[in-house]
Amino acid sequence: MILSKTIAAVATGNSVSGIGVIRISGDDAITVAQKVFKSADGTPLSDLKGYSAKFGNVYSDGESFDNAVALVFRSPKSYTGEDVVELSVHGGIFIVEKTLEAVFAAGAKPAQAGEFTKRAFLNGKMDLAQAESVASLISAQGQFAAKASFNLLQGSLSNKISDVLESLIDCSASMAAWVDYPDEDIPELEEDNLKQILENAKKSLEQLIENYENGTVMTQGVDTAIVGRPNAGKSTLMNMLSGQEKSIVTHIEGTTRDIVENSVRLGNIVLHLSDTAGIRESNDVVESIGIKKAIDKINSAALILAVFDNSAALNDDDRMLIDTCKGKPCVAVVNKTDLETAVEIDVLKNNFEQIVYISAKNNDGADQLEESVKQILGVGTFDSSQPILANKRQKLCVSNALQHINQAIDGANIGITYDAINVMIDSAVDELLMLTGKKATEEVVNNIFSRFCVGK
Repeated sequence: MILSKTIAAVATGNSVSGIGVIRISGDDAITVAQKVFKSADGTPLSDLKGYSAKFGNVYSDGESFDNAVALVFRSPKSYTGEDVVELSVHGGIFIVEKTLEAVFAAGAKPAQAGEFTKRAFLNGKMDLAQAESVASLISAQGQFAAKASFNLLQGSLSNKISDVLESLIDCSASMAAWVDYPDEDIPELEEDNLKQILENAKKSLEQLIENYENGTVMTQGVDTAIVGRPNAGKSTLMNMLSGQEKSIVTHIEGTTRDIVENSVRLGNIVLHLSDTAGIRESNDVVESIGIKKAIDKINSAALILAVFDNSAALNDDDRMLIDTCKGKPCVAVVNKTDLETAVEIDVLKNNFEQIVYISAKNNDGADQLEESVKQILGVGTFDSSQPILANKRQKLCVSNALQHINQAIDGANIGITYDAINVMIDSAVDELLMLTGKKATEEVVNNIFSRFCVGK
């Protein structure tokens, strides 16, 4: 499915760097590139085989303005499945933009967000699950996230879904043939065999759903609220984890009156931190609004870091925080361990599964905090080499497929007809085909790729 329009975009970041890459893809990619690039030895790009490179200069209005390397990829053995040329120039913002403008003047059209990867999908270079992993790989902020996303790009999820699909489709075909052609000598699918196929499919899909939350935490990060009474050290903890002064730190209670946000990497886990206003009774109208936001954040966060002052006894504000955090994924962070202990540790031990002792001021305790966070999130044994569901769309497809499989199993157990069971199996197959993109609607496909950056 080669698309006729030739597109171009900057494939590298919009910042000064060693090189900048302009990617051109489409039927006229080589023709367009030849109008902009001239090789040093005079060889036209049209003479090059795929996976070949030439050194030369790039031109605008007949005048050269930079050295460049042109890489030629021939259809169908390219990222998009089309003819592709990548022009690598020096990475100054002006030079990169001037090269792109010259490419547009030569006949290419601006690429839309994610259009190169969309073309790769439409041309059968990857399925939709693999295409989605490209965005995950680009945004990965930790080793586990990068490895898990790369494994998805390599087809770990697609292969698992393909195995389930193959067994269900074979089962459906056998049942349909036996039902539709009763006069033919077609062996009936044994009931035990049918149930085993359905149970195997159920087990595979359940494993994917069970691993979804862990996979999301490791690839997308976790929404985390830092909460505590005023002056317990919340902002200092925020700054310790951020490595910068993101929050204002003073000895004046109520300094943080709104939510301060930042994303940090704690080991291999990305925390989307929110430093909230100190939780306490307050008559200050503005501070009260911040405190309400803090409580709302506790109720919505996937992880809570409840900060307590090691040098002070628990007060009513601390006890209100303890009650608010009950039943939620929370790590009690006892801060200011560089000072003499006055906090009632036994009370905290009776109310929190995980307690960490730190001195945020001295940057002490991050390793222990990482281990406790892993334990509370249940990702201590996360295996990034295993297939995972990367987003809610994929989870919904698998959940719907599992529902149809469970219905088919129930039907087989009570002895309903094979044609009715086959309808349920076909419905499960349709859901999994939507996951891989073979039956995805145009609206779904467009929505997925609209979230990509331009140039990918």
